[in-house]
Formats: sequence, C-alpha cells, structure tokens
Amino acid sequence: MKNYTFEEFVEIIEMLRGENGCPWDRVQTHESIRRNLVEETYEALEALDGGDKDKFADELGDILLQIVFHASIGKSEGTFDIQDVLNHVCNKMISRHTHIFGKDSFDTPDEVLSNWDKIKVKEKGLRSHTDEMRDVCAYLPALLRADKVQKKAAKVGFDWENAMDAFAKVEEELGEWKDALQEDNMAHIKEELGDLLFSIVNVARFYKLDAEEALSATTRKFIDRFSHVEQRATEQGRQLEEMSLAEMDALWEEAKEGGR
Repeated sequence: MKNYTFEEFVEIIEMLRGENGCPWDRVQTHESIRRNLVEETYEALEALDGGDKDKFADELGDILLQIVFHASIGKSEGTFDIQDVLNHVCNKMISRHTHIFGKDSFDTPDEVLSNWDKIKVKEKGLRSHTDEMRDVCAYLPALLRADKVQKKAAKVGFDWENAMDAFAKVEEELGEWKDALQEDNMAHIKEELGDLLFSIVNVARFYKLDAEEALSATTRKFIDRFSHVEQRATEQGRQLEEMSLAEMDALWEEAKEGGR
C-alpha cells in the first residue's frame, strides 16, 4: 500500500470537488453529509470494540474524510478551510495543557481533567453550573447526556448519599410510571418513563457503569439470542410467524443455556 501525506489527501478531496471532479462530491453540502459524520464515528467505535485494529484504522480514515470534506465545503463557501480546523484544535490543545505549555504543575490525570474543565468553562464564558449543564451537547445519546449532566450536579454535592438511595429512587419512579400507564395521557406516560430512565442512569453512575454501553451490550445479546431462535426454527422447517410465543420462548431459553 502506498504511503500518502495529509497534504496529498487534502489534494485528493479538492480534486474530487473541483470543476472536473466527481458529480456527487461536487454537489454535497454540510447538511447533506451531516449524518455521515455520526455514522462513521459509530462504525469506528464498533471496529475498536471488535478488536480489529486495521479495520479501526480504516474507519478512522472515514472520519478524517468527513472532516476534510467539510473543510473543503467550507473553503468553497469562503467560511473556513482545513487550516482553520488545524489552528482551532492546536490552539485548544496548547491552551488546555497549561502543565505542558505553561507554568502549572499537575501530577495526576484527575488534576489534569479538573484543570481542563476550568479552562473550558472560562473559554466558553459559562457563568454558572446550570450553564455547564446546558453546555453538554444536546445531540449526545440520551443516556450518555444524562450521565454527564448528573456528574455536573454531583461536583457541587447535589447527589444521592449512596447507591442504595439512588436505587430507591428507581423503585419510586417505576411505581410512578406504572401509575401513569393507567392513565389516558401519553405525555405523562412519556414524562414518567424519562424520569425512570434518568434514575437508572444515576444508579449506574454510582457503580461507575456506562449505561449507554450496558444497553448496547444487551441489545447485541438480544440479537444473538433472537438469531438462535430463528435459526432453530428454520432447522425445524418453520417460520417464526407460525410459532407460538411459548415455542419461541423455549428456543430463547435454549440460547441462554448455550451461553448466548
């Protein structure tokens, strides 16, 4: 495989989007490819978790493509280019590592992170703890965002005393959701479901568990077990639609006993 430089990569993108370039690449906008940035990021995380480092490198390249592509669009619009992107990130790294590029001295990762947060708050002009909460990206997955907001509150002592207190809140919210389900009010049912999920994230946080990762793992497990159910049904010459729930449950238990 040939070795390319970053500059050559930028030139390739500029060529694709140039006057005699690719018809598809030339008509793209920030909005038309915005979803790709999220999708490529998740694909990179999937490759990382899968343990294939070459595939991970390949997926990181796809993320880099999105960055350079957006910079190329910005350049054509006259708003920003790849140099502006590099300037922003380099300045940020220098300004937030005062123990490397300044006079501060920190010995632990926690001290570094604390200093990073203080500098970030100052740079963004956040004037209150509420401002910090609202600054947590609204586009994050909901469980992840809840975790980050809760940690902001915990920093000032607005938190449960212990995990058991947090768990009691889960039980309380579960009861309120059950009560809401008896009503003919979908807005209230949705609200109580949100309260329940938020309280579960609180418990997960006390045990230093990532609720987002836990739910993703369970979803993968569900798919694996469902695959077993479907495969076994096929072996029996049957369609899932023809089977009773009890029959499918039996195959589901079989998948569990098999370690899936």
